[in-house]
Amino acid sequence: MSTQPNARSGTPTTDLRAAPVTTHAAPTAAPKARPRDWAGLAVLALALLLIAVDATVLDLAVPSITADLAPTTPQLLWIIDVYSFVLAGLLVTMGTLGDRIGRRRLLLIGAAGFALASALAAWAISPEMLIAARVLQGVAGATLMPATLGLIRSMFADARQRTLAISVWGAMAASGAAFGPLLGGWMLEHFWWGAVFLVNLPVMALLLVLAPILVPESRDPNPGRFDLVSAGLSMLALIPVVYAVKEFAAHGPSLNLLISAGVGVTAGVWFVRRQRGLAAPLIDLDLFRLPAFRAAVFTNLLSVFALAGVLFFGSQYLQLVLGKSPLQAGLLLIPGTVGSMLGALAAAWLVRYWRPATVLAGSLVTVALGAGLYWLLPTDPSGSVTPFIVGFLLIGLGEGVALTVSADMIVSTAPEARAGNAAAISETAMEMGIALGVAVLGSAVMAAFRGGLDLTHVPSAQADAARESLGGAIETARALPEPAAGELVSSAHSAFVTGIHLAATSTAVLLLLTAFVAYRAATRKMSATV
Repeated sequence: MSTQPNARSGTPTTDLRAAPVTTHAAPTAAPKARPRDWAGLAVLALALLLIAVDATVLDLAVPSITADLAPTTPQLLWIIDVYSFVLAGLLVTMGTLGDRIGRRRLLLIGAAGFALASALAAWAISPEMLIAARVLQGVAGATLMPATLGLIRSMFADARQRTLAISVWGAMAASGAAFGPLLGGWMLEHFWWGAVFLVNLPVMALLLVLAPILVPESRDPNPGRFDLVSAGLSMLALIPVVYAVKEFAAHGPSLNLLISAGVGVTAGVWFVRRQRGLAAPLIDLDLFRLPAFRAAVFTNLLSVFALAGVLFFGSQYLQLVLGKSPLQAGLLLIPGTVGSMLGALAAAWLVRYWRPATVLAGSLVTVALGAGLYWLLPTDPSGSVTPFIVGFLLIGLGEGVALTVSADMIVSTAPEARAGNAAAISETAMEMGIALGVAVLGSAVMAAFRGGLDLTHVPSAQADAARESLGGAIETARALPEPAAGELVSSAHSAFVTGIHLAATSTAVLLLLTAFVAYRAATRKMSATV
C-alpha cells in the first residue's frame, strides 16, 4: 500500500489502488483479538441476525396479512420489500455517519429505534400503518447493519481472525434471511401475524445492555465534514430507480416509471460527480477502481437476489400450491437455512486453498444450479417437495459462501478509518439484492400468473380479486360452485408454477453470466494481492 498527496487537501492519503483486496498471507504482527472481542462479536451477530430475519419474516405471513388487512397487490409488495428499500437507501449515509459519531453509538441508537418500530408493526391495523412501520424499521436497520461490520473491522486487526469473524457475521446474515420464514411459520402456528415482530424487543434490549460492556467504540479520527446534500442524493438516486424496476416488472412500461427512473439516474450522476469534488466524500469512489472490489460488490448483490426471490414465491408455493401449513412450510426451509450457515462458515476455510475469485465464481454457479432445479416443481398438491428442498439447499450454500467472501474482500480493501463506509457499500449491495429479488422475481411470477390464469368460468365481479394474487384466486374459488372452483384452482396453480419456472430460468442464466464476469474481473491484477 502506498501514499500520495491529496490534491484537494494537500495531506497524505492512502492509494487504494495499491491496497490488497484481502489478506490470506502469513500472519502479521497485528494484535490478536481478546475473549471480550469474541463475546462482542456474538452480540453484534445476534443484532444482525434479527435485521436479516425481518427482511423475510413476513414471507410466510402473506396469506394471514391478506386475510386480516386486505392489502392490494402493490401494498402487499410494499409491505414485504419497503423495509429493504429504505434500509438500502440509507446504508451509505448511516455507515458514514457511524464513522463520524462512533459506530457503537449509532448501533445503540438503531437498537432502540428498531424495537420501537417493531412494536408499531406488530399492532398495525391497516396496510398503510404496516407499511409505515416497515419504513421505520428500515431507517433503524440502516443504523445497525454498517455499524456491526464496521465494528468487526476495528475489533479484529489480525487478517485471519477477521476473516473468521466475518464468516460468523456472514452466517448470521445468510441464515437470518432463510430463518425468517421458519420463525414466521412457528409464530403463525401459535399467535397472530403481528407477533413475528415482537421477538425483536427482548433481543434489542439485550443489545442495549451488553454492547456498552463488550463492544469498544470506534470512529474515524479525522472524518471531515458530513455532506447532507450527498446523503440526500444517495437516497434520491436509489429509491426511484428501484421503484421503477419494481413497477415495470409488475405492470410494464409507463411514462411515470420513465420519469421515476430518470430522476434516479440523474441524481446518481450528480451524486458521483459531487463525490469526486469533495475532500471527505460520502463514498470513496477510488474503491470501485479495483476490479476485484467491483466483482465482490456485484456478487454480493446477485447471491441474495436469488435467495430473496425464492423465499417470496417459495413460501406461497409451499402453502397455496402444495397445501402446507405455515409451520410445515417453515420446516421445509430448514435445509436451506442450514446450508446458508454452513456456506458462510466454510468460506474462511475455502479461501485458504483457492483464490477468492474462484470461490466467488463457484458459489454463484452453485446458486444457479439450485435455481435451475425449480424447473422440476410440480403443480399437483400431492407432488414431491424434493426439488424445492434440494434447490433451496444449493441456493443457501452458494449464497452463504458468496456473501461472506465478498464482504471480506470489500471490508479488507478499505482503510480502518473508513470501515463503516466500506461496510455500508457491502450491505447496500446485499439489501439491494433482497429488495430487487422480491420486486423483480416476485413481480415476474405474478405477471406470468395473471397472464396464464383462466377466468372463463369466473363472474366478472370476482375476476379482479382472483387476479390480485394466488391467495386471491384460491379464496375466490371457495365461493364458486363445482366444477368452476376446481378449474380455477388448477389454473391458478399451473399459472403460478409457470411463473416460477420463468423466474428460475432467468435467475440461473443471470447467475452463470455473473459468475464468468465476476471471475474475469476479480482475477485482473490479483496475482500479487491474494
